[in-house]
Amino acid sequence: MDLNIVQSEEELEAELDQGAFFLLKHSLTCPISAQAKSEYEKFSKQSDFPCCILNIQQSRDLSNKIAERFNVKHESPQVLLFQNQQVTWHESHFSITADQLHNRL
Repeated sequence: MDLNIVQSEEELEAELDQGAFFLLKHSLTCPISAQAKSEYEKFSKQSDFPCCILNIQQSRDLSNKIAERFNVKHESPQVLLFQNQQVTWHESHFSITADQLHNRL
């Protein structure tokens, strides 16, 4: 499945209205984040579950608003599982693997 890029509050709200999805907060300059993104992309190709990505450097304000609104400390890379308009699970750094994402479904 393709990764939807979330860059605005409106795009985030649209995803929340659709239902459950994963969101990866990704740093464009961090090698750990590049590894996490690779695992995330691997998962998205193996699954029909909706997957979105937020590039931190391009949408820092939105990233901070998500951390504040959903009371989840910002980390990068970080994956969040949204269900029923809430973050029900999150993980960061090397713990972001395709297997870990599959285990959350």
